[in-house]
Amino acid sequence: MRYLPEPEHRHGTIAKTAILLINLAHRMLRQRRAVRRYLEQFLSDPRVIEIPRALWLPILPRLRAQFEAEEIGRSTPGSGPRRAPAEGAHREAGAIAAQPLRVAGPMPLTVDFAMRYGEPSIAGTLARLKSEGCERVLVLPMYPQYAASTTASALDQVAEFLRKTRNVPKSDW
Repeated sequence: MRYLPEPEHRHGTIAKTAILLINLAHRMLRQRRAVRRYLEQFLSDPRVIEIPRALWLPILPRLRAQFEAEEIGRSTPGSGPRRAPAEGAHREAGAIAAQPLRVAGPMPLTVDFAMRYGEPSIAGTLARLKSEGCERVLVLPMYPQYAASTTASALDQVAEFLRKTRNVPKSDW
């Protein structure tokens, strides 16, 4: 199947809505493979490194190894994985879900979070929300200001998911 099935809609009902909070990363610093995967995603993102790929790709492995050593070195034995970004996003999602939204009537609402790099991924979370029947998703990148390397990169991932799962025209943003 090329596209994920659309949630079933019943006329006369309010569409189930989701608010998706997006944070930058969730890293498990003591797991070398997770750090490597995070750095691979982050350092190969054209919104983060804006020089031509032909110039960038030859130095990527050496730089990734340097960052990997620094990240692993920051964790201390027994400290466990650093989860602060995910825990913060989880708290924010809970706080938003607890606030009553002023609408004309009852509105089925789900609040969730995803990480631009790492897990839970944007695509995985959007696919789950869609399978749970969410027809509308409000995407809120959780960055203090707009930047191509943060907000635009997160929105690129949302657009890529939509292109792969729905018949959405290709755009240049």
